[in-house]
Amino acid sequence: MAKKNFTRRQTHFSMLRSYQTADLLTLANGAAGTAAILTMMSYLRSPEDWRVVLSLSLILLALLFDVADGKVARRQHQNSVFGQELDSLADIVSFGVAPAVLAYGLGMHGAFDATILIFFVSCGISRLARYNVTASDLADSGGKVRYFEGTPIPSSVILVALLAGCFYLDRIGDHLPLGVIEIASLHWHPLSLVFFVNGSTMISKTLKIPKL
Repeated sequence: MAKKNFTRRQTHFSMLRSYQTADLLTLANGAAGTAAILTMMSYLRSPEDWRVVLSLSLILLALLFDVADGKVARRQHQNSVFGQELDSLADIVSFGVAPAVLAYGLGMHGAFDATILIFFVSCGISRLARYNVTASDLADSGGKVRYFEGTPIPSSVILVALLAGCFYLDRIGDHLPLGVIEIASLHWHPLSLVFFVNGSTMISKTLKIPKL
């Protein structure tokens, strides 16, 4: 009697079953960042303080997931090219787009502000893409990357902390520190320059940050 040849049937969600623990933590990072964006967007419709607090908390939660996925990947030896790409995609949501949306929602919504925020996110995308293609060149004999070229994108949590302080002190909108300037009928909040500076440091090739 011939033996039956059993093959595993592929289903729509079969890819998710192959995710490692670290990958699931990375997805949680991206999910928290997305939730922070949506919460901040809801604040523009219904300006209630708890929405800003929740958005800030979700970005912090995303950071915790980002730290955790790296630790789990190293402990369980789950490093992979897929995980690296997944991590970058999650990071651009949580530490690129989310901080920009937070800044916009708290008052940096002039034309010049928006231009700087777009520049900031573009720098974050460029920085992550460069890291993905150069990580192997920067790694030592053990495969560990010795340093970052430019500041890592999670450094944007410093900007989030700054915005949290502004919110706590009720210095938002046109009351943001450094005020608002009108140029050719367009509004600009000079505080948005911190996003320009952070974005510039992310794409720097001369600034080397040791990786802990």
